Amino acid sequence: MKKISIILAIMIASVASSLTASAQFRFGLKAGVAMNSLHFSGSDFDASNRAGFTGGAMVEFTVPVIGLGFDLSAMYVRRNTQWLENNNLTKDNRDYIDIPLNLKWKINVPIINNIARPYLMTGPTFSFLTSKQSFDNAWKNRKFDTAWNFGFGVELIKHLQLSASYSIGMTKALKTIGASSTANIEGHNRYWTVTAAYLF
Repeated sequence: MKKISIILAIMIASVASSLTASAQFRFGLKAGVAMNSLHFSGSDFDASNRAGFTGGAMVEFTVPVIGLGFDLSAMYVRRNTQWLENNNLTKDNRDYIDIPLNLKWKINVPIINNIARPYLMTGPTFSFLTSKQSFDNAWKNRKFDTAWNFGFGVELIKHLQLSASYSIGMTKALKTIGASSTANIEGHNRYWTVTAAYLF
């Protein structure tokens, strides 16, 4: 029994080392569109989706046989938001450095793998505000917030990746400041991101 356990351990270790050795590590550039909306804790707000943009670089690590891996990006993001507050339109254009880290599963479809390969992804995004914190004398953007992503995509000709993801804010991105009728109202980011990436 002990010999069998040793043999199994050696086999597992050799398979793991061979998968790691053949794993693909790639670098790429990525750009796209971000559709942002804020989810408010107050019921008197009507936020609407507005388009922003995003661009940056990414790295991807994939184990070929099983298709599991991850990608890590550093992205500049412009999030444009507007909402109605007592029939008054408020606009907030925020700049972030986003760092999304996604677990990615590339689905094995033998007949078309070299042409098109679908994938699923999920993971956190860490956002660092680079624009001003306070605006409109009543609102304050948080310097840091996090979201969780759920996405899908397709890899074409082993280099071009087209993806779409929806992100749900897990922390507060914005809050009211000062003594106003909207005191203690908070907003969480919720956004769609559609990107194209080319991996070398």
